[in-house]
Amino acid sequence: MSKISKFFKGGGSAASKGRGGPSPQEALARLRETEEMLSKKQEYLETRIERELAVARQHGTKNKRAALQALKRKKRYEKQLNQIDGTLSTIEFQREALENSHTNTEVLKNMGYAAQAMKKVHENMDLNKIDDLMQDITEQQDVAQEISDAISNRATFGDEFDE
Repeated sequence: MSKISKFFKGGGSAASKGRGGPSPQEALARLRETEEMLSKKQEYLETRIERELAVARQHGTKNKRAALQALKRKKRYEKQLNQIDGTLSTIEFQREALENSHTNTEVLKNMGYAAQAMKKVHENMDLNKIDDLMQDITEQQDVAQEISDAISNRATFGDEFDE
């Protein structure tokens, strides 16, 4: 089996094969490695383009053939650079999508965990007991308000006359 077919048919690590695919962290690491490699290749091609342009300028009108060859190589390098730019954009998009889906998965897991915790907390609560407790609280608040009102009213101490 060729290296390319092994790559596309799952020539990955033994750990990823056993689980049915790579983990999000493994995939993100590989995408970042690929991005770094392509960025380095971009830098290399940019320097090559500058070098070929300098060679073309150097030969100028003196040696047109060498200048044209340098410009052709420059054009080839620019084409490769454009392809790498497109590939990098695709990889960045895929990495961001994977990061978002991993984040969504973690959020969903945590929400499920919180729901289980709430279920456990509410397990010992009875709706009728809660209604009774709320009525008791309301009654006590009413009593406290009546007491507060009674205390806050002015004491007249004989200022009122009863006719």
